Amino acid sequence: MRRQRSLLTVVALCLGGALTACGGGDGEGYAAVGAGSSPNGPVAPSGTVTLIPLDGPPDQRTASGTPPPRPGTSPPGTTPAADAGPGSRPDGATPPGGGSTGTSPGTGTSGPAPGRPGTTTTTPPAPGTTSPAPPPAPAALTLSTPTLADGDERWCERVTVAFHNTGGSPATSGTVTFATHVIGALGVDWATLTSTQPLPAPIAAGTTRTQTYTVCVDSWRVPLGMHIDTKKVTASWG
Repeated sequence: MRRQRSLLTVVALCLGGALTACGGGDGEGYAAVGAGSSPNGPVAPSGTVTLIPLDGPPDQRTASGTPPPRPGTSPPGTTPAADAGPGSRPDGATPPGGGSTGTSPGTGTSGPAPGRPGTTTTTPPAPGTTSPAPPPAPAALTLSTPTLADGDERWCERVTVAFHNTGGSPATSGTVTFATHVIGALGVDWATLTSTQPLPAPIAAGTTRTQTYTVCVDSWRVPLGMHIDTKKVTASWG
């Protein structure tokens, strides 16, 4: 009995292979499984259907068959952002650098504005301090016209000179130079002799000091009938 069942199974397998091989003449055989076409019309699909329009590549279509939104419009089921401020992003993401929408990334307290080109800043002195006074001007002497008088000898003469200090410092030392002329009986100028004497120092700034000098030359230079005349007086000081 068991042997007959095995034999029937082998026969069924052989018949099934023969029917599959005889499906078509072009070498693509098939076995008919299930019911054939319905005579009542097309049958509705039982799974998900993907619609692909003919005016665009397939990668721009959604899986549900809905075309992508047109520029300037929002996709179905979404509400466009109202009055988005400057600096906001359409996707609602926070801009780089942190902070709220509408602010520049990394902004903080601003420092002082730079000065204008070509201008200098002067720092006033601290309260209670004064700027150092400039150094005083040096001494400056002016001499008056000498006043002459006869001396005890014909070869001597008294010369009076006024020294006025117009500078800012005192004249503490110096030398006075006299130019003395030897005049003959007929008024001829025979010679000019120079001599020096010390300055009547000190002479304070802004003051005048008068000094009388006795100026003499060699006696043999002034014979009888001749005299001397001091016409020029100069000074040097320090």
